[in-house]
Amino acid sequence: MKWDRDAEKELEKAPEFVRDMARRKVEAEVERKGKDCVSLEDVREVFEEYMSYMEPDTKKPSTNIAIVRCERISEACPGSACLLALQRRAVRFKGYGDDARLVAMFTCGGCPGRRISRLLNTLAKTVKVDVVHLSSCMVKDEYQPPCPHREEIISMIRKKGLVVVEGTHH
Repeated sequence: MKWDRDAEKELEKAPEFVRDMARRKVEAEVERKGKDCVSLEDVREVFEEYMSYMEPDTKKPSTNIAIVRCERISEACPGSACLLALQRRAVRFKGYGDDARLVAMFTCGGCPGRRISRLLNTLAKTVKVDVVHLSSCMVKDEYQPPCPHREEIISMIRKKGLVVVEGTHH
């Protein structure tokens, strides 16, 4: 099949390891349209459909959420109510858009929240956390007394420049 010069140049933008496959896909699409020459527009259409995942994401960044759970309660609670509330954008997760995502869920490490600062520092090296939710088991007294170190933990998280939300599913 014939290719115009601009189409060939555009194909060169594809990573080498997929270039032959991309060429075959473009040619198949052009043939399906009943054409015998590949144009720049043809290449761009196929790239848009099949290779857009490689483009840098220029959309508004998502809200990255971390959930901190009580170490003691984690022995009895699988954390599913927290996760379901986030998935449903319910209770303390209302107002988050579809782009919000959970980037970490960990326990406090035991009183007085000894693991939180270290894990947030570790996370900061690989992913930006925007909001830290203290799980409902840390802030509500329905099943146990609330965390006696809650205020210290909140203060420490805020000193890291992060937003703290008290609660998840209650």
